[in-house]
Amino acid sequence: MNVISTANAPAAIGPYSQALDLGDLVFVSGQLPVDPATGAMPETVEAQAAQSLANLRAILAQAGLTMANVVKTVIFLADINDFAAVNAVYAQAFAQPYPARSCVQVAAIPKGAKLEIECIAKRA
Repeated sequence: MNVISTANAPAAIGPYSQALDLGDLVFVSGQLPVDPATGAMPETVEAQAAQSLANLRAILAQAGLTMANVVKTVIFLADINDFAAVNAVYAQAFAQPYPARSCVQVAAIPKGAKLEIECIAKRA
């Protein structure tokens, strides 16, 4: 098992890794919509979704993978009413066949974020 870490995504804010590489599978921790260069978080849910996906993309790149390798995602929303807006941004990040996905509303997300996205990727 190898730890994946990149400065192109926010550093872990607790005792966890950005991602773990198990050879065939890469497990990427939930990504908050934090810009790794500035530490800022966008205000709109659409911009937050785009930033979380950019953070996932950066971690996958560090592992030598792309969004095309993603087989499963989980989206945590602070407000399920944001589903359609997030879905529109999410659809631009992936091509068919789309990854399997779960999307749930949660009581709260760290740093007051509107969403968090995690994924599992598989090497071809």
